[in-house]
Amino acid sequence: MNWGVLHSIATVAAFIAFIGIVWWAYSPKNKKRFEEDAQLALDDQDIQHLSSDKRTKDIQ
Repeated sequence: MNWGVLHSIATVAAFIAFIGIVWWAYSPKNKKRFEEDAQLALDDQDIQHLSSDKRTKDIQ
């Protein structure tokens, strides 16, 4: 295997990872979660007052 083949494999792997991340970020099932997370900076609530299920919503 020469460097050209290794560079091609790395490029294809990076492209597949990029497509996976874009698919995850724009999938409809994540829309509500991302909209809620976008509002966190604007909320007046303190983080200690949030219930544990709201703080660990990614672990489900």
